[in-house]
Amino acid sequence: MIMSLLVYFLIGNYGSTGMLYGLDTWYLVLVIPALLLSLGAQALVKGTFSKYSQIGARGGFSGQAAARRILNQNGLTGIPIERTSGQLTDHYDPRGQVLRLSESTYDSTSIAAIGVAAHEAGHAIQHDEGYLPNRLRGLLTPVAQIGSSFGPYLAIFGILLSIPILTSVGIFLYAGAVLFYLITLPVEFNASHRAIRVLEDQGLLTDEELGGAKKVLRAAALTYVASTLVAFASLLRLILLSRGRNDRRR
Repeated sequence: MIMSLLVYFLIGNYGSTGMLYGLDTWYLVLVIPALLLSLGAQALVKGTFSKYSQIGARGGFSGQAAARRILNQNGLTGIPIERTSGQLTDHYDPRGQVLRLSESTYDSTSIAAIGVAAHEAGHAIQHDEGYLPNRLRGLLTPVAQIGSSFGPYLAIFGILLSIPILTSVGIFLYAGAVLFYLITLPVEFNASHRAIRVLEDQGLLTDEELGGAKKVLRAAALTYVASTLVAFASLLRLILLSRGRNDRRR
């Protein structure tokens, strides 16, 4: 964050796009609204999870037990379920083929915990079935890591130093990260859809409890949508800044 603010300060008085207090107007118009939406989405998922983590499911299954049952029912008896520290740090590791549930999910018998555990089990099933969007996301992971870490800075410094090739490389790299975010959306939506379906089919939650689980998973999905919007807005900003710089040089 500090490095980002430094970069934005450095571009202070440059640009035909117009500046305000050291920040380009494209950042103010495009990125800040997306960031605010992202913060709102994070607050929503924490609030929703907190609410339904206080309501125990009548079936008495813990998050770990629910995930274990779902995995076993899909022939994934060899996938271990491990406890990991933190809250909402649940994830499936495709490389190690391990499902990790956070401390707030593993032993909890709440509606929220069971919904989250089922969602992560959905990712394990996706991996086992070779779900195409999930495979594409896996292939793009290295590109996304490089693009999100270096792309924006290369683009900004390319604009500052009037080196078009550097700007283009930075934008291209960051575009790869944005593509990763876009492909992540169907992966997450599908995992949630699988989770709700299996919870309903196996009777792990009642109809009323399913409504709460759906709210938790929808709130979580909104964070992915918001993150994608932030990434897309940032990419669009870089493109517009680059075009503005090119216009000035003519």
